[in-house]
Order: sequence, then C-alpha cells, then structure tokens
Amino acid sequence: MIALIQRVTSARVTVDGRVCGEIGAGLLALIGIERGDGAAQAARLLERVLDYRVFADAAGRMNRSLRDTGGGLLLVPQFTLAADTSSGTRPGFSTAANPELARELYGALLATARQAHPAVGSGEFGAHMQVSLTNDGPVTFWLQVHASP
Repeated sequence: MIALIQRVTSARVTVDGRVCGEIGAGLLALIGIERGDGAAQAARLLERVLDYRVFADAAGRMNRSLRDTGGGLLLVPQFTLAADTSSGTRPGFSTAANPELARELYGALLATARQAHPAVGSGEFGAHMQVSLTNDGPVTFWLQVHASP
C-alpha cells in the first residue's frame, strides 16, 4: 500500500463542483492500493502517515508529526500510484488491487483514520476528482508498506 504525502497549508477535493473533502494545514495523502494489500498494510500505512515527522519543531527541524500538530489529514484514493511504469510509455495496472478490494480497504483506512485523528477529510473512491492544494515547502514523501509474501 502506498501513500504519497504532501505537507500542505490547505487542500481540497471536489467532484462535479461539490467539495467532498477539505483541510487547512496538515497532510494530503494520495493512497494507492496494490494486489496483496490487506488490513495489516492499511493499519501500518496509517500509523506511518500519522507519525511521520514532516513538520518543523521550535528549531525549524522536521521533528513533529501530524499527531503532534493536530493538523488536518485529507485522504484521496488514487489507483494510478499502483501502476507498473517499469517499461514502455504507457502504465500498466496489473499491480493495482481489484476495485472491489481497493474500495473496501480504502473505506477501512478512512474509518480507522477518523477514529485515530480529529480532522480527516476524504476524496471519493472511483470518482473523477479535482484536487487543489498548496504544498508547504514543498515537502513530499513516498511511503510504502509492502504486503507479506
């Protein structure tokens, strides 16, 4: 399971002109679900997203996590993160989880995030979304939790 996280001053997701998720300062996390991912990967990925130290401390060093700051978390499902781009000029999606499983895992990840953190917004699984953000830094990290063989 993959999370591309971006430290933001604000972020918003709209579908058909309707805002479906929005945060102020915090993290935007684009979520990719791969074949073989399950509840264990979702739990570990969420733990990493919430605890990854990307916010400045008093000395200006990246030493504080989203849990520490209490900032917003905007989760956005993005199956293209699971694409196979190892050859050619067109992505392949054989490495992405099937849509039914991915929807279920994303829903579980979102529910757990809402229990674990006070400010969580979400994109809409399977929808054509427009994501707007102001990346703070810019600060962007790729987090990945691999499925056990």
